[in-house]
Amino acid sequence: MCILSTVRCISQQTKNAHVQEGEDKTRMSKHVVLVEDEVNIAEAIRFLLSNEGWRVETLANGANAVDVIRNARPDLVMLDVMLPGKSGFEILHDLRADPDLQNLPILMLTARGQSRDREMAEKAGVSRFMTKPFSNSEMLEAVRDLTC
Repeated sequence: MCILSTVRCISQQTKNAHVQEGEDKTRMSKHVVLVEDEVNIAEAIRFLLSNEGWRVETLANGANAVDVIRNARPDLVMLDVMLPGKSGFEILHDLRADPDLQNLPILMLTARGQSRDREMAEKAGVSRFMTKPFSNSEMLEAVRDLTC
Protein backbone atom coordinates (compact mmCIF):
# COMPACT_ATOMS: atom_id res chain seq x y z
CA MET A 1 0.00 0.00 0.00
CA CYS A 2 2.83 2.33 0.80
CA ILE A 3 4.45 1.65 -2.60
CA LEU A 4 1.12 2.24 -4.36
CA SER A 5 0.73 5.59 -2.61
CA THR A 6 4.27 6.55 -3.61
CA VAL A 7 3.61 5.60 -7.23
CA ARG A 8 0.41 7.68 -7.23
CA CYS A 9 2.26 10.60 -5.68
CA ILE A 10 5.09 10.38 -8.24
CA SER A 11 2.55 10.04 -11.05
CA GLN A 12 0.72 13.18 -9.86
CA GLN A 13 4.00 15.09 -9.51
CA THR A 14 4.93 14.08 -13.06
CA LYS A 15 1.55 15.28 -14.37
CA ASN A 16 1.97 18.56 -12.51
CA ALA A 17 5.50 18.95 -13.87
CA HIS A 18 4.24 18.47 -17.42
CA VAL A 19 1.48 21.04 -16.87
CA GLN A 20 3.99 23.49 -15.40
CA GLU A 21 6.42 22.80 -18.24
CA GLY A 22 3.64 23.48 -20.76
CA GLU A 23 2.72 26.67 -18.97
CA ASP A 24 6.37 27.75 -18.95
CA LYS A 25 6.62 27.08 -22.69
CA THR A 26 3.53 29.20 -23.27
CA ARG A 27 4.96 32.01 -21.20
CA MET A 28 8.38 31.62 -22.82
CA SER A 29 6.82 32.38 -26.17
CA LYS A 30 6.52 36.01 -25.08
CA HIS A 31 9.36 38.11 -26.46
CA VAL A 32 10.29 41.67 -25.58
CA VAL A 33 12.84 43.96 -27.16
CA LEU A 34 14.19 46.32 -24.50
CA VAL A 35 15.99 49.41 -25.81
CA GLU A 36 17.71 50.89 -22.76
CA ASP A 37 21.23 52.32 -22.53
CA GLU A 38 21.57 52.26 -18.74
CA VAL A 39 23.04 48.84 -17.97
CA ASN A 40 21.70 48.61 -14.41
CA ILE A 41 18.16 49.36 -15.50
CA ALA A 42 18.37 46.98 -18.46
CA GLU A 43 19.68 44.16 -16.25
CA ALA A 44 17.01 44.73 -13.60
CA ILE A 45 14.22 44.66 -16.22
CA ARG A 46 15.76 41.61 -17.88
CA PHE A 47 15.89 39.80 -14.54
CA LEU A 48 12.27 40.60 -13.66
CA LEU A 49 10.86 39.69 -17.07
CA SER A 50 12.96 36.54 -17.39
CA ASN A 51 11.56 35.37 -14.05
CA GLU A 52 8.10 35.90 -15.51
CA GLY A 53 8.99 33.67 -18.46
CA TRP A 54 9.81 36.35 -21.03
CA ARG A 55 12.59 36.12 -23.59
CA VAL A 56 14.34 39.50 -23.33
CA GLU A 57 16.47 40.95 -26.11
CA THR A 58 18.31 44.12 -25.10
CA LEU A 59 19.79 46.93 -27.14
CA ALA A 60 21.84 49.77 -25.63
CA ASN A 61 21.82 51.96 -28.75
CA GLY A 62 18.90 53.26 -30.77
CA ALA A 63 20.73 53.33 -34.10
CA ASN A 64 19.65 49.89 -35.33
CA ALA A 65 16.66 49.37 -33.02
CA VAL A 66 14.01 49.65 -35.74
CA ASP A 67 15.70 46.99 -37.89
CA VAL A 68 16.13 44.65 -34.91
CA ILE A 69 12.47 45.10 -33.93
CA ARG A 70 11.29 44.54 -37.51
CA ASN A 71 13.26 41.29 -37.72
CA ALA A 72 12.45 40.08 -34.20
CA ARG A 73 8.67 40.64 -34.32
CA PRO A 74 8.43 40.87 -30.51
CA ASP A 75 5.23 40.85 -28.47
CA LEU A 76 6.30 44.09 -26.78
CA VAL A 77 8.89 46.86 -27.11
CA MET A 78 10.19 48.70 -24.05
CA LEU A 79 11.81 51.91 -25.19
CA ASP A 80 13.87 54.52 -23.32
CA VAL A 81 13.42 58.12 -24.45
CA MET A 82 17.05 59.25 -24.33
CA LEU A 83 19.30 56.87 -26.25
CA PRO A 84 22.56 57.16 -28.14
CA GLY A 85 22.29 56.80 -31.91
CA LYS A 86 18.57 57.51 -32.23
CA SER A 87 16.08 58.81 -29.68
CA GLY A 88 13.16 56.81 -28.39
CA PHE A 89 10.82 59.30 -30.05
CA GLU A 90 12.46 58.74 -33.44
CA ILE A 91 12.23 54.98 -33.00
CA LEU A 92 8.59 55.24 -31.95
CA HIS A 93 7.83 57.38 -35.00
CA ASP A 94 9.53 54.88 -37.35
CA LEU A 95 7.71 51.91 -35.80
CA ARG A 96 4.32 53.59 -36.07
CA ALA A 97 5.02 54.50 -39.71
CA ASP A 98 5.50 50.80 -40.55
CA PRO A 99 2.10 49.21 -41.34
CA ASP A 100 3.29 45.85 -39.97
CA LEU A 101 4.25 47.38 -36.61
CA GLN A 102 1.51 49.98 -36.11
CA ASN A 103 -0.26 47.91 -33.46
CA LEU A 104 2.84 46.63 -31.66
CA PRO A 105 2.58 47.47 -27.93
CA ILE A 106 5.25 49.99 -26.96
CA LEU A 107 6.03 50.90 -23.37
CA MET A 108 8.12 54.07 -23.22
CA LEU A 109 10.40 54.68 -20.25
CA THR A 110 11.92 58.00 -19.25
CA ALA A 111 13.82 59.57 -16.38
CA ARG A 112 12.37 62.92 -17.39
CA GLY A 113 8.81 62.92 -16.13
CA GLN A 114 7.88 66.08 -17.97
CA SER A 115 4.33 66.34 -19.27
CA ARG A 116 5.74 67.53 -22.62
CA ASP A 117 7.51 64.17 -23.10
CA ARG A 118 4.34 62.28 -22.24
CA GLU A 119 2.30 64.38 -24.68
CA MET A 120 4.87 63.87 -27.46
CA ALA A 121 4.87 60.12 -26.85
CA GLU A 122 1.08 59.89 -26.84
CA LYS A 123 0.89 61.97 -30.01
CA ALA A 124 3.41 59.62 -31.66
CA GLY A 125 1.32 56.57 -30.71
CA VAL A 126 2.94 55.11 -27.60
CA SER A 127 0.86 52.42 -25.87
CA ARG A 128 1.95 53.37 -22.36
CA PHE A 129 4.40 55.79 -20.76
CA MET A 130 6.26 55.26 -17.46
CA THR A 131 8.54 57.58 -15.53
CA LYS A 132 11.67 56.21 -13.86
CA PRO A 133 12.07 55.21 -11.16
CA PHE A 134 9.13 52.81 -11.14
CA SER A 135 8.41 49.88 -8.90
CA ASN A 136 8.90 46.31 -10.05
CA SER A 137 5.20 45.58 -9.63
CA GLU A 138 4.23 48.70 -11.59
CA MET A 139 6.45 47.68 -14.51
CA LEU A 140 5.22 44.07 -14.48
CA GLU A 141 1.60 45.23 -14.35
CA ALA A 142 2.17 47.51 -17.36
CA VAL A 143 3.78 44.65 -19.32
CA ARG A 144 0.88 42.31 -18.49
CA ASP A 145 -1.71 44.94 -19.41
CA LEU A 146 -0.07 45.60 -22.78
CA THR A 147 0.27 41.94 -23.73
CA CYS A 148 -2.90 40.27 -22.55
